[in-house]
Amino acid sequence: MTLSGKTAIITGSNSGIGLGIARELAKAGADVVLNSFTDNEEDHALAKEIADETGTNTRYIQADMSKGDQCRALVEKAGACDILINNAGIQHVSGIDEFPAEKWDAIIAINMSSAFHTTAAALPMMRKAGWGRVINIASAHGLTASPYKSAYVAAKHGVVGLTKVTALETAEEPITANAICPGYVMTPLVEAQIPDTMEKYNMDRETAIKEVMLTRQPSKEFATTEQMGGTAVFLCSDAAAQITGTTISVDGGWTAL
Repeated sequence: MTLSGKTAIITGSNSGIGLGIARELAKAGADVVLNSFTDNEEDHALAKEIADETGTNTRYIQADMSKGDQCRALVEKAGACDILINNAGIQHVSGIDEFPAEKWDAIIAINMSSAFHTTAAALPMMRKAGWGRVINIASAHGLTASPYKSAYVAAKHGVVGLTKVTALETAEEPITANAICPGYVMTPLVEAQIPDTMEKYNMDRETAIKEVMLTRQPSKEFATTEQMGGTAVFLCSDAAAQITGTTISVDGGWTAL
């Protein structure tokens, strides 16, 4: 399929899952807006690289997703938003009684509230264009839970709920809203955790991955950022026009347990 003529905004997209989705959308022909809270030469160079590779108008716009006004300004600065990918997120692990309040506030703001602000700014553009796709990157933790991740689990459950409300409010329009719920995905951040896991448990790489890192992922394989991107491209296709208000798990069977 082709997404030529469509503009996609992907929050938190200068690395990891967001970057993987950005690359696949650009390959499908969409003009892409990359985003993160930094504003480095590398960020703009990354956008140029994708533009050169795909022939699309790929740009980088800095915005801090912890601040609602900047979330909305990102959409306004982009000038158009046919496809909105709410991907930005952070994590902190701690018991509830010891969880730092500032960490809770930051996770809720970046992982959940940012999706509300960007969606609120993007829907009028989608309605004016007569077409739109809202894709929220939730998590297996948007459907289940783990201990010591109270803020993350709460935020991702909230994102799933926001997705459903967005879908109902746009149900009679050519706009869909869905959530992708990844399990463990191989990103540079995850790759960097493997040596420490091997050392901590005195295991070889394969054993550490399968028995520790992927203990809840029955496939015992990481999903890839390309698979995340491919799922997003599918949700933008005509074949997915009647898929709205639901979750798509890309988790190797995690939520089937």
